[in-house]
Amino acid sequence: MPRPRKCRRVCCMPPVSEFRPDGTETQAGEPLLMTVEEYEIIRLIDWEGLSQEQAAGEMGVARSTVQRIYGEARKKLADCLVNGRPLKIGGGSYRLCSGGELCARRRHCCPSLPEHSPDAQHKT
Repeated sequence: MPRPRKCRRVCCMPPVSEFRPDGTETQAGEPLLMTVEEYEIIRLIDWEGLSQEQAAGEMGVARSTVQRIYGEARKKLADCLVNGRPLKIGGGSYRLCSGGELCARRRHCCPSLPEHSPDAQHKT
C-alpha cells in the first residue's frame, strides 16, 4: 500500500489560473494541467530565486520531492511554449498557509488576495 500523499504548503493561489496562446483561432490540443504545488515550486525557485532546499522548507516537503515536482512543472511549461498549448493551473494536494510566521520573511507572500483562506486544504 503506498504512503498517503502529504499536503504541500502553498503561500497563495495563483492570481491567474489559465493561459492561452495569443493569435490562434484554434486550440493547439487540450490544455495542460499544472497543479497548484507545481505553480508554487516555479514561483519559489524561478521567481523568488530560492534554492530547491529552501523551497522544500517553505513547502514542508523533502528536497527530492521539490526536485521531482520542479522537473514536471518545467516540462509542462516547455510543452506549452514550444507547442503553443493552453495551460490551466488547479488541483493538487496542498494547503494554503496562514500567512503567519512561516511567510513573514518573504516579501512577495500574498495572504491578502481574496482567494487566500488560511489553513484551507485542497486535495484532488
